[in-house]
Amino acid sequence: MATLTESRPRVVARPLTLSRDKILYGGLLVLTAIAYLWGLSKNGYANEYYAAAVQAGSTSWKAWFFGAFDSASFITVDKTPGSLWVMGLSGRIFGFNSWSMLVPQALMGVASVGFVYVSVRRWFSANAGLLAGGVLALTPVAVLMFRFNNPDALLIMLLCAGAWAVTRAIDSEKHAARWMMLAGALVGFGFLAKMLQAFLILPAFGLAYLVAGRSALGKRIVHSGLAVVAMIVSAGWWIAIVELVPASARPWVGGSSTNSILELTLGYNGLGRLNGNETGSVGGGTGNPGWGGATGVQRLFGGEFASQVAWLLPAALLAIVVLIVAAGKAPRTDRIRAFTILWGGWLVVTGLVFSFMQGIIHSYYMIALAPAIGAVIGAAMMVLWRRRTKWLPRATLAGGILLTAGWSFALLNETPTWNPWLRWVVLVAGVISAGALLMVPELGLNRATARRVGLATGALLIVTALAGPAAYSVSTIATAHAGALPTAGPSVAGGMGGMRGGRGGGGGPDGQAAPGGATTGRNGMGMPGATTGQGAAPTRGGGGGFLGGGGISSVSSELIALLQQGSTGYTWAAAAVTANGAAPLQIAAEVPIMAIGGFNGTDPAPTLAEFKELVAQGKVHYFVGSSRGGFGGARGGASSDITTWVSQNFKAQTVGTTTVYDLTTSN
Repeated sequence: MATLTESRPRVVARPLTLSRDKILYGGLLVLTAIAYLWGLSKNGYANEYYAAAVQAGSTSWKAWFFGAFDSASFITVDKTPGSLWVMGLSGRIFGFNSWSMLVPQALMGVASVGFVYVSVRRWFSANAGLLAGGVLALTPVAVLMFRFNNPDALLIMLLCAGAWAVTRAIDSEKHAARWMMLAGALVGFGFLAKMLQAFLILPAFGLAYLVAGRSALGKRIVHSGLAVVAMIVSAGWWIAIVELVPASARPWVGGSSTNSILELTLGYNGLGRLNGNETGSVGGGTGNPGWGGATGVQRLFGGEFASQVAWLLPAALLAIVVLIVAAGKAPRTDRIRAFTILWGGWLVVTGLVFSFMQGIIHSYYMIALAPAIGAVIGAAMMVLWRRRTKWLPRATLAGGILLTAGWSFALLNETPTWNPWLRWVVLVAGVISAGALLMVPELGLNRATARRVGLATGALLIVTALAGPAAYSVSTIATAHAGALPTAGPSVAGGMGGMRGGRGGGGGPDGQAAPGGATTGRNGMGMPGATTGQGAAPTRGGGGGFLGGGGISSVSSELIALLQQGSTGYTWAAAAVTANGAAPLQIAAEVPIMAIGGFNGTDPAPTLAEFKELVAQGKVHYFVGSSRGGFGGARGGASSDITTWVSQNFKAQTVGTTTVYDLTTSN
């Protein structure tokens, strides 16, 4: 096949011109912004674990810098704080609320779509870029996470920007080093958003430039080395500061057992995710078969993962093959080959890691696949469409359409009571468009008629590819989401035999109640999921009880008043076991709450002796238990020792429906 360079449109862009391509590109970004911002406030504080840290960072620069959960900086969240920095700055400027926290996330989604568009358009066409950006924008898990406050939004935007920078480096000879250093810096900052996950794209980025860069091999190696240095500096400066600052002058590193950011990076959030050795994590030890199901390539095509991201995954894998064949024996610098290595490598490496990692994995992680799926689909579609007069490209494109139609039908069939007509529309559109592609060139139609038929076929093709994920995305936008395990799509969706999470809500572990009275149940993964409390709006998300989310609605006004009035003169108005038990209290009362044991109560911070000393120094006023008189979230160790000591030495009182201990008054 001819190389892409030979068929690339020679368009000279002029300043201030308003071409069709620019109008469509602007329309894509505007529509994406509308979709991601529409009714955004219905998600409330989304994942309250991160929302509490954003709140803390919006009032304390120390908490902001270290990513502390509370403004008094007792303990950090169990991630690097890059995404918290963005949301925290927004909270400082506009005041902390749901909109100031979530709007930056939505805008990161718009930027991600923009970077995918310009990357694909640069080497292919504006139409290919529009398709690629549209696929990303309408991927259900992308719609979910760009309207949520987890770290994934910033990570994806930075990686998409990094791919664009590598594209520019491959195109440039004079400034290639600068572009590669920019790519390295973007990936490094991606590490500060979600740690080692950012590095999954390194093989694709590095190999694409080393293979296809215009400079001589020696220079390409040097440029790659400079990119690595930029990445290390971009990611490492904050790590170095945290390690060098005395432990007494900074918060405890949440998620670590030795108060070390390096331990968190290489352990719980690093190798532990690969081999399952995450002792002390929510999985509870070595190997976590309950999270993400069985390992293997089937993981991405079943359970919740399929409905979140896999609508076009089979077609994307076919697209990679198409691009490899299209590159053929072209010169080393061929753009199709470089593109395939860059974006196809991103998809394959990340997909394989997600498929075989034995540690904790959640369905929303799949957003990392969405940009690459969109990119390879857009590129391969352009390659095949321009060659559709030839039998083999035409048959391949028709086969891809039928594959997508059948797969979408199967995914939609998992929700038989939800818009049952949709799966038939997708299937029929796929069959008609595939048939038209195969037969129309054989009919000898005149040029005008053939063009009209081609436009109609293209429209049916778009319906086949995007109707399913678009419908799931609309459902996602129309539904409130909260908790630590949100899922996209209709509430009845299970996704190829998978199970949906329960309603998002706040609270303690299963069988206990949240502060203020929201009871918990079980979600589809066997983890607790809270029901809505007093006046709470229904939300989507799993792990609501144990893993947080939505709990602010169940914090009683009496408890809020007590915490606010009792905060004066104290470093922490109260302490509660687990950050997820403390989060709704802190957000509702707007006072610092000590999260004993960190995320899920297993961090050795503070020890019983340390907590006794803090109480003796008058730094903690109350201890908040559950609405049943117990201590939500205690899971052994220091957390259990502290709760036992409190119950034996201080008198309990009921505030609203919540048990509270005044640590200034002994029994």
